Amino acid sequence: MEKDELLKKIAKLESMCDQLQSEMNYLDQLLEEVGFEEGLKTLKSAALELIEKKKQP
Repeated sequence: MEKDELLKKIAKLESMCDQLQSEMNYLDQLLEEVGFEEGLKTLKSAALELIEKKKQP
């Protein structure tokens, strides 16, 4: 690959990363507003707890 192509790919990936980070921050904020005290972290913990409860007979 040529240097120019690599630079374009890097720019595209950086842009995608920025978009995803913005979405994650927004989702985290929304989750806090609806009652998940620590946002995504709390949601993840709750989801894992539900999965474990489903596994138990």
